[in-house]
Amino acid sequence: MIERRPFGRTGHQSTVTLFGGAALAQVSQADADRVLDLLLRYGVNHLDTASRYGDSELRIGAWMPRHRKDFFLATKAATRTAREAREEIRRSLDRLRADHVDLIQLHSLGHPDDWDQALGPGGALEAAVEARQQGLARFIGVTGHGWAIAAMHKRSLARFDFDAVLLPYNFLMARDERYRRNFEDVLGICRERNVAVQVIKSIARGPWATTERTRTTWYQPLEEQADIDRAVHWALGLPGVFLNTVGDVALLPKVLESASRFERRPSDAEMAAMLDAKRLSSLFGLAT
Repeated sequence: MIERRPFGRTGHQSTVTLFGGAALAQVSQADADRVLDLLLRYGVNHLDTASRYGDSELRIGAWMPRHRKDFFLATKAATRTAREAREEIRRSLDRLRADHVDLIQLHSLGHPDDWDQALGPGGALEAAVEARQQGLARFIGVTGHGWAIAAMHKRSLARFDFDAVLLPYNFLMARDERYRRNFEDVLGICRERNVAVQVIKSIARGPWATTERTRTTWYQPLEEQADIDRAVHWALGLPGVFLNTVGDVALLPKVLESASRFERRPSDAEMAAMLDAKRLSSLFGLAT
């Protein structure tokens, strides 16, 4: 079974690996149900999806009549105005067949213009707060991608008392001094406030080198179990941090198996050797 940790201030003991619902964006319900069986087998008790993850909310919604009590349920709203976000949250609840979600997150809030709109007057944050007041969501989070997102999350945490943040972090990104410093600042703020920290892209190898993709991830992933073990164990070695699983149902068993065997964090020397051997590269271009 996979270790559980307190998910910030929510009172929920979540498995250290959270199921990333992007993996269900384009699968049949039969395939999704096989994923459910796998999650239950490993004891995963936290689902993270988004309104823009294709059919993911619909696939998870089919599980909810029987399994709502078994999972901490999170989704994301990507629209920026309060009016649009209210509609998006209601639509997500309909698709998820749920009367509430445990966590509603402002999705991919990394660009300054999006940030100004979503967190300003009449912005999506107002809809999230209303949803919490109305019992449609219990907690509020913020997510994002790219080299600037750790710095943007610091701004977000200064603007509002979010319950959770989500951002990319892996060994390659940690080697960039500016990103690492901003990530560690975010981690320090979140530990002080008991805010949950979720990391993504742990097993990213780099952008796809060709147009022919063999996985449903938008990045080229690591695929060998030993490499996945190193990447997953390195991420899980961050105290209190949660790891979102991979957006590919065929690789999901390897990530869960790795998480179930987590004992120690690999050394920097081990990770550097893998980085060189697998030629890991940035998903987001050059760091600025």
